[in-house]
Amino acid sequence: MEKSLEKALNIYTVLATGKSISSADKETSELYNAFYADSEVYDITMSIIDKLGLKLYEHSDSIFVTAGHGNKVFGYTNDDLKKRLGLRLNRELYLVYFIIYEALLQFYRSSDTYQIKDYIRIDELIEAVTNDLKSFTTSVTTAGEDEDEKEKGSFREIAILWDSLPPMISEDKDRNKASRGSRMGYTKLASNFMGSEGIFTAVDDRLYPTQRFHAIAENYFEDNGSLIYEQLSGGKEDAEH
Repeated sequence: MEKSLEKALNIYTVLATGKSISSADKETSELYNAFYADSEVYDITMSIIDKLGLKLYEHSDSIFVTAGHGNKVFGYTNDDLKKRLGLRLNRELYLVYFIIYEALLQFYRSSDTYQIKDYIRIDELIEAVTNDLKSFTTSVTTAGEDEDEKEKGSFREIAILWDSLPPMISEDKDRNKASRGSRMGYTKLASNFMGSEGIFTAVDDRLYPTQRFHAIAENYFEDNGSLIYEQLSGGKEDAEH
């Protein structure tokens, strides 16, 4: 029991730092094998993860964890993310959420459709965001709006902000710099954040999905994709890690 607990804690320690445990990785393959070969190690590890409000996912013989919905210890609040991204207003943060959501949709359009591209380009992502926000800039809010109309109003605020931004400013010429002054700047904010979270790898203005991306998109995103929609509608206070 003591050895199993120690092994389970070792597995949790690696996963909690945002790293993966993989059968193909020399440094973590022993932990991966212990996780699946030893039922006691597996049960202890899953118990720890469950009690801490985390979610474990697998992809291509690798395992990952992400914060469960509403996890304020391991996840982010809106205020946390605004500080991290240098944003002031919720609508600015919701625009970043929308860009992230749109980036995911470029690869996963439905529950039975998996990767459709090897990578996406930043300019393609900007174009997709523009096209999908167009309908919200033309809708009109009435005094007796229902819940659907309220949600459209929230999306309209994001659309209006996006529509007011120039495509690019001089600062955007610096590939690694991101700002709130343009559509390119906001897209870089989103892509830099996704890169820091291990979701994408950015190479020459292209975003390549990582194994962590696949694990989240094929599991968590399918089960909880509506939560992102709720975030964009202003309905929730916590963001996922």
